[in-house]
Amino acid sequence: MSEQNFKLFDLWDSSQLQISDLGLRNVINLQPRLMVQTHGRNFSKFGQTKINIVERLMNKLAVAGHRGRKHKVEVGRSTGKYSRNMLIIIEALKIIENKTKANPLQILVKAIENASPRDEITVIEYGGARYPQAVDVAPLRRINLALKHIVHGASDKSFGKKKKLYQSLAEEIMLASENSGESFAWRKKNESEKQADSAR
Repeated sequence: MSEQNFKLFDLWDSSQLQISDLGLRNVINLQPRLMVQTHGRNFSKFGQTKINIVERLMNKLAVAGHRGRKHKVEVGRSTGKYSRNMLIIIEALKIIENKTKANPLQILVKAIENASPRDEITVIEYGGARYPQAVDVAPLRRINLALKHIVHGASDKSFGKKKKLYQSLAEEIMLASENSGESFAWRKKNESEKQADSAR
């Protein structure tokens, strides 16, 4: 089977996907694989760029409860088990496909582009005083922040509620792809860029 006809999970074609953000084009891996599982072998320099973006989303799902340095909530539906977490991702992508009638991988890429902040603030110390300084965000960090916020938004919408995690994940991805103010990830990105603007 040629790479052009090879589909991710034998369901979705990733050969025609478009990445409009030039800064993210080299760090979003869309290489088609039947089973996206690298067993964590990403410790080389820029190793994360060799991992399919769907697997990177799944890896974030395994630690959906983390907020800052504390583990805020424990989500029993998404444990460290690969098969369970990947089934949540596949179900979410199927919902997106049914609702949008489009390739769900393209919707996911668009959501990541819209939810990845370009600027953020860091605290620097100068002469004994600490003050915020606006900095540009590296492409890999932009992807990691976008995926983290998408998963956090989905986790918060389903935690302690009747809505399943895959349903809230699909909803969060679709809202982020539309630049909707209801998207947790889009709000976090907007907030980060506004803070950076005020710190310039």
